[in-house]
Amino acid sequence: MSRIPALIVAGLALSVLAVPAAQAEPRAAGSITFRHSLQPIDGFGFSQAFQRADRIRGLSQGNQREVLDLLLNRRTGAGLSILRLGIGSSADNVYDHMRSIQPVDPGGPTAPPKYVWDGDDGGQVWLAKQAKAYGVTRFYADAWSAPGYMKDNGDDANGGTLCGLQGTSCASGDWRQAYADYLVQYARFYAKEGVAITDLGFTNEPDLTTSYASMRFTPAQAAEFTKVFGPRVRRSGMPIKVACCDAAGWSQQIEYTTAIEADPVARAEVATHTGHPYRNPVTGPLPTSKRTWMSEWSPNGTTWNEAWDDNSGYDGFAVAQNIHDTLTAGQANGYVFWFGASLGATRGLIQLGDGTDSYRISKRLWALASYSRFIRPDAVRVQARSGDAALKVSAYRNVDGSRVVTILNTAATTVSTDFTLDVPGRPAAYVTDTTRSVSATDTVRVRGRTLSAHLAPRSLTTVVLR
Repeated sequence: MSRIPALIVAGLALSVLAVPAAQAEPRAAGSITFRHSLQPIDGFGFSQAFQRADRIRGLSQGNQREVLDLLLNRRTGAGLSILRLGIGSSADNVYDHMRSIQPVDPGGPTAPPKYVWDGDDGGQVWLAKQAKAYGVTRFYADAWSAPGYMKDNGDDANGGTLCGLQGTSCASGDWRQAYADYLVQYARFYAKEGVAITDLGFTNEPDLTTSYASMRFTPAQAAEFTKVFGPRVRRSGMPIKVACCDAAGWSQQIEYTTAIEADPVARAEVATHTGHPYRNPVTGPLPTSKRTWMSEWSPNGTTWNEAWDDNSGYDGFAVAQNIHDTLTAGQANGYVFWFGASLGATRGLIQLGDGTDSYRISKRLWALASYSRFIRPDAVRVQARSGDAALKVSAYRNVDGSRVVTILNTAATTVSTDFTLDVPGRPAAYVTDTTRSVSATDTVRVRGRTLSAHLAPRSLTTVVLR
């Protein structure tokens, strides 16, 4: 075999070493400033109104525990920390009329109320107690409608307006105070069961008329009612925060928030402004310095979908994008998904077998868990900047000292990136994509004050620094 002269070999080696740096794989650079505080985070949650809580309870003991763990366990599930309860929404189907704690007209707005309580509330009391055992302390109760006899259309469904508000005319009189007392009594019933309602709302999607439980408020009427409702809540002696107004669109909620903020008395009564991004998405913050929650959303549609990323708009990736945009562009303090578990063609996190003891999990659950398991109540969002437009990055500081960075790679290729940290730490990283669900990964390193990550295509990576 012929020999290559040593000088030629040396020259070849030098030529390899001399490849221009520009040909190496570029690394996008960003920064995380954990000392730069943005908005506080109240938590992440879900609802099981309309007897969906009872559907979980109806599972076998083993499956029941597994579904509860998926929603509430901080080590293996989503670790959700807010439970939204539906007042008068315990009918079996959203298109049925609601069941009320005062289903019969007591004889007028000033007559002694005739409340009834079954201690169950469509399974919601059971679920609230289960959630409390997992450590949940935030319970948001919200009404879809007042009882029909309190409204100008005499029906708990099909819209209508609370009697006594500006612009209404009801022969039965002014039901505003009676409705406020009705809502406070609901909270008292839960307190009797050992569950403290922490947040209380008097309307859900007041900008829509639906064939199921619904009630209209204009922004001016919502501001008007808060001035009746707030004092009633304070007089109860329960430490409850008033929430408003759960409009069906984020832009519509801006109108309600603006009306409340314009009235000094109403502004003082409302602690949390709540909106839904069904009619239009979250593109900016609500116009208030008070707390704001995205209090209900799930992707629309009529098919069950378990995919992570199929371009459908209701896959796990779409939910991850929605969470990121809500917390960053919307600067929201809370994020509450719609159903945690439901039936049939649900866009909930989990599908329950209808008439069978079974369940299925969607990637939507793991998209939410990638945030909610690690970003805990009373965390603070901090400044995060990415050097790559394909990466959606946000970061948080927990009260226990742990720090969280979430990175959604929207590119169809692997992306390598660096972040400069003002506070270094020991990383643990978890990835969610088509084949993995909040699975540990070794593709993140911290050297000194530089966090380096190798991000899979179309994936969500959560980094926890301790």
